[in-house]
Amino acid sequence: MTEPFRPVLLALMVEDQVRAALLEDLGRAGDITTYATIGPGKTAAAKLNSREDGVIAGIDLAGAAFRLVDPSVRFEALVRDGDHVRAGDALIQVEGAARSILSAERVALNYLMHLSGVASYTARFAAEIAHTRARVTCTRKTLPGLRAVEKYAVRLGGGSNHRFGLDDAILIKDNHIAVAGGVAPAIEAARAYASHLVKIEVEVDNLQQMREALAVQPDAVLLDNMGPNLLAEAVEINRQHHGLSSAEYSLAIGRVVLEASGNVSLQTVRAIAESGVDFISTSKVTMAAPTLDIGLDVSIG
Repeated sequence: MTEPFRPVLLALMVEDQVRAALLEDLGRAGDITTYATIGPGKTAAAKLNSREDGVIAGIDLAGAAFRLVDPSVRFEALVRDGDHVRAGDALIQVEGAARSILSAERVALNYLMHLSGVASYTARFAAEIAHTRARVTCTRKTLPGLRAVEKYAVRLGGGSNHRFGLDDAILIKDNHIAVAGGVAPAIEAARAYASHLVKIEVEVDNLQQMREALAVQPDAVLLDNMGPNLLAEAVEINRQHHGLSSAEYSLAIGRVVLEASGNVSLQTVRAIAESGVDFISTSKVTMAAPTLDIGLDVSIG
């Protein structure tokens, strides 16, 4: 079986991210602790090891941290982003000037630990719903400046991405509906404004609003804070609206996509997925993911 393509981070984006992080950490005078305690001729070898099971993300960013501090540092990745690792596995080895390795260590580990935590937490959600057709998806609730790389980590963990910003899709929420004068007027106005490549999704709070939305056929409906029973009813309403059999529904192209959101956790996501929705969006995979414990162990040359 052919392995699916893994997500890719653009090299230019990686360099911009890491350069800003290094400038923040090194400040105006550089790593004065390392400069004060370690001579310029000292060399070192180090391994970055995972201290718990998880999914790895951020190898390229870690590599960029060492490279930007000192291009002569030898960096070797022993795993790839998206790999599942066990506690004790070696991830990366580096060799070179001890000062350079220690000055880059924190930035490299920050990216690896945080993004691997996002990928690992997403993988736990994805595993809970693997027996359904639903997919877990992230939101715009990301740490400022880290949206692109956090969304990359979500994909590595088996999740999917919602919109990246306010400019790549239309999501009509409750306040838009209130100002626009209703669900249907908001969708119709959005359709008149949007180009043919822009998707339109509308958030609804109840099944009556959903029926109003279906009447004007958005691309997707976000079912906000509905329990599994109401979600299952929404799926049935959608199936009947499109005149599809139960067997046809899951395979149908062009029908309205249903997304569930609100009260999503590892304890609730299975029941939500079993309602028959297509996507389950949650900010927890980015905003509540614990870091993956990764350490750097150094030996002096």
